[in-house]
Order: sequence, then structure tokens, then C-alpha cells
Amino acid sequence: MITLYSILLTVSVYHLARFLAAKYSSPLTSPVFISTIIIIFILVASNVSFDEYIPAKNIMTYLLGPATVALAVPIYKNRLLFAKYFGAAIIGISIGIVTTITSAILIAKCFQFSKPFTLALTVKSVTVPVATEIGKIIHGNISLIAAYVIITGMIGAMFGAKLLNLIKVDHPFARGLSIGTIAHGIGTAEAVKEGEVQGAVAGAAMGISAVITSFIIPYLIPLFF
Repeated sequence: MITLYSILLTVSVYHLARFLAAKYSSPLTSPVFISTIIIIFILVASNVSFDEYIPAKNIMTYLLGPATVALAVPIYKNRLLFAKYFGAAIIGISIGIVTTITSAILIAKCFQFSKPFTLALTVKSVTVPVATEIGKIIHGNISLIAAYVIITGMIGAMFGAKLLNLIKVDHPFARGLSIGTIAHGIGTAEAVKEGEVQGAVAGAAMGISAVITSFIIPYLIPLFF
């Protein structure tokens, strides 16, 4: 019963969050952000522990597999666009990855964060399954890594499009590439709302950045530690 309650609660709150986001356009009404806050509050109020919520979480996250594979459809439909900008995209993603890792480490050192916190920050822009595997390689704290990845995705989804508007980045390919590289899956979900091209490019950028990060981070981390 708790599992069914948790699933119904999550789905209902997410639909409510989407309604609020459509009615009140604001970074603070981002569906992922507001639904997370509401669900945590209700679960605590109803005395449902995280361990009790896990079976429902496993069922819902299982569905992410088909949803992720479905991203291949718009990518295939826009394959000529990808071919046109492939070289620039790889360079842009690589620069974005190195910049986000380096800046995270430098900021962490500036504020004298502990090594576990700093290592967790280095993979904050990679989707959770890949980030946790990288965390094992660099001996990072898996719980911290998961938390930073989710927070980064939320911030990207909430403010990514606004920031791109502010600096006048309006090309669909560039917008999708930026959001997918930095804000992984959560950002990609927001990019899809902008348009098919933005969503397709963000999905591809999310996957490519995960692969590139997996290769370079074991060599980049020793330069700072």
C-alpha cells in the first residue's frame, strides 16, 4: 500500500507542479523543483521513510530507460543538423566539461571544502548513473555525488533558459547543447519543452558529455590533488 501511495503521490504532485509552472512562469515553479519540495514535505508529514519510498522509486525510475531510448527518435530526425555542427559541438562540449570541472575544484578550494565534497562537485554535470560510476573510480562519496547531480540539474532546469536568454543565445542547437552538457537529464526535460531540436541536441549532449567526462576526469583530478 505504501508503494502504491508513493507512486500516486509522486505522479499527482508532478502533474500539479506542471499545472503551476504553466500558470505561473517562474524559475521557482520548475516542475522538478517544486514537486521535489512538496513530495518531501508530504512524505515527512505522513511518516513515510525513504526506505519505504524506495520500491516506488525503483518502479518509476525503471521507466526512465524507455524514456531515454525515446530520445533517439528526435536525434535521428535531426541527424543532418547534427552532422552539420558535429565538430563544433564536440569542441563546445569538451570546453564546457573542462570548465565546469576546473571551476568547481577551484571554487571548492577557495572555500576550503573537504576532499569528498570537492570530488563530488567535479561530476555534478553528469547524469546520476554515470556520475556514481565515475565516483567509484575517483573514490568520491556516492551520496554526495547524487545530491550534487540532482541539485545541478534543478538549477540548470530553473535558470538555464533564462541565462541563455539574458546573454542572447537564441540558436536552437546552441541552447540545447548548453543545457544538455551542464544540466544532464533534468535540463534535457526542460529543453524538450522549448522545441524538438533543443530537446534532441540536449539529449545527445548529455550522453556525449558523460562519455567524455568518463575519459578525462581520472586524468584531470590528479592535477589538483
